[in-house]
Amino acid sequence: MPRQYNAGGRATPGGGPGERQPPGRQSLRQRFGALRNLPPFLKLVWATSPTLAFATCALRLVRALLPVATLFVGKLIVDEVVALAQAHHAYADARAWLASGVLTKLWWLLGAELGLAVLADVLGRVVSLIDSLLSERYTNAISVRLMQHAATLDLEDFEDSELQDRLERARRQTMGRTTLLSQVLGQAQDVVTVASFAIGLVAYAPWLIALLVVALVPAFVGEAHFNAQSYTLNYTWTPERRELDYVRQTGASVETAKEVKIFGLNDFLIRRYRELADAFYRANRRLAIRRAGWGGLLTAIGTVGYYVAYAFLAWRTVRGDFSIGDLTFLAGSFRRLRNLLEALLGSFSQVAGQALYLDDLFSFFRIEPEIRSPANPRPFPQPIVAGLVFENVGFRYEGAERWAVRHLDLALAAGEVIALVGENGAGKTTLVKLLARLYDPDEGRILLDGHDLREYDLAELRANIGVIFQDFVRYHLSAAENIAVGRIDARDDRARIEAAARRSLADEVIGRLPKGYDQQLGKRFRSGVDLSGGEWQKVAIARAYMRDAQLLILDEPTAALDARSEYDVFQRFKELSEGKTAVLISHRFSTVRMADRILVLDAGRIVESGTHAQLVAAGGTYAELFELQAAGYR
Repeated sequence: MPRQYNAGGRATPGGGPGERQPPGRQSLRQRFGALRNLPPFLKLVWATSPTLAFATCALRLVRALLPVATLFVGKLIVDEVVALAQAHHAYADARAWLASGVLTKLWWLLGAELGLAVLADVLGRVVSLIDSLLSERYTNAISVRLMQHAATLDLEDFEDSELQDRLERARRQTMGRTTLLSQVLGQAQDVVTVASFAIGLVAYAPWLIALLVVALVPAFVGEAHFNAQSYTLNYTWTPERRELDYVRQTGASVETAKEVKIFGLNDFLIRRYRELADAFYRANRRLAIRRAGWGGLLTAIGTVGYYVAYAFLAWRTVRGDFSIGDLTFLAGSFRRLRNLLEALLGSFSQVAGQALYLDDLFSFFRIEPEIRSPANPRPFPQPIVAGLVFENVGFRYEGAERWAVRHLDLALAAGEVIALVGENGAGKTTLVKLLARLYDPDEGRILLDGHDLREYDLAELRANIGVIFQDFVRYHLSAAENIAVGRIDARDDRARIEAAARRSLADEVIGRLPKGYDQQLGKRFRSGVDLSGGEWQKVAIARAYMRDAQLLILDEPTAALDARSEYDVFQRFKELSEGKTAVLISHRFSTVRMADRILVLDAGRIVESGTHAQLVAAGGTYAELFELQAAGYR
């Protein structure tokens, strides 16, 4: 049944109330409701480095009080200068002025303002440094958590396009929200500064505060609206942005370069990229134009409010209610307060907008896997005694109408080697994935030594299974590490790595490399050396031997090998799988005939079973496929 994800990220069996509300339908209250993501965000930041987090908060508190202190000292300087000018002191030159002592207070005030200015500059540099270090630590920590959580999700999740969109949005937030920390802390700093300025203004003219609020609210509401619109645009364009990244990667990567050149795909890919990029640009441009137009109009209202207040202060000064220093302090305070409030409200709106993006991250973390270990797992059998049994197993891929396997009954005895054959889509690889609990059956059950696979610890189960798929991963790591991924906790055991390479015949390949087992493989990095398809397959098969598992599964492992290499590999496999349970999938009948038993699958069901000789003699599907393949060699 298709999986859908609710607002908490959990899979729901269908649509309805559990379905996540499209962002375009969110109300203003719901948009600002995303601020609930800030406490867990700040908690994550604090957990990343409590020392750095405390340091930046403490220093910002000091910085928050510096502007009003500097402005107040400036007021005192102006009043002192006016007082000195009105005193009609008559001194011959600067030396006489200094000797008289009347400038002492002025010098102290100037020195105090200089000290505050230097302190502000130094604190600004230190805070920026701490913020950058903290942001980097947070990015690293959240990236690790993202990978850890993704590792817990089901294979079925990764095959779902909706979850891929969610993963892409979450991945962008590991980097895209690093500025949010500085914004939130800067907001807290500005709040303290605003409060200190407001106290000064209230003492002189409290109505100025009300004027400021009335003047700035329209701009704030407009900014909040367009931030939400921006989020909606980015949310709805996630699939197209993933396609943009895919086309860009396909058009310029070592993995695709050969076919792109041979088939002349450059123009096609460039045209596809331009079409997507231009469409996204046009959507962004429309939003940017509306935002700039309305933003300019609403900001002008705040500017008018400022000059109304400025004119009032000037008139009160002319009347003698305020001194020149008071005018300087009040005008400066009002201007700074207006700018701070405008920035604060705008920043608050931006933070609310970025908190919407944080929802992409935290909702991804709330997605829970369906395939997991039981609370009290059964000890894994060492060794496997009875073997594996499929009882009326059925499985259907998400969104598919046809069952991949259905009514499947199969017994695999301990120590037995079976081969699975059948046309593409018969269900062979699905059966293997069910064995490794990459999927759980939708119907029936799979037993290991008489107990359901779901009763065993998931990690322990997979640790006892060595699987090599036809579409194995070519890791851009050293040759030794490429083999060691079969049991990564033994990556420092060079003797074990070399033994696994000898078993798969990969030692011959590695022996020809310039740096041997330390040679970087693949062409992604400068020092890398690429291998042929067959050479890569030998390295991949070595992973199964590196695992030394009780159950070995090879899914088309020799598709890129020549006939002699394939024969050598499987002769070695037959020898080394002695006493182990093994499943072999191959289209080559020269390979599968060495199995103890051959199973023929068709449309997800076993239609024939027996040895090579028995199945050929039976004259059924296997005999027909064998004859078709043999005819190609005559």
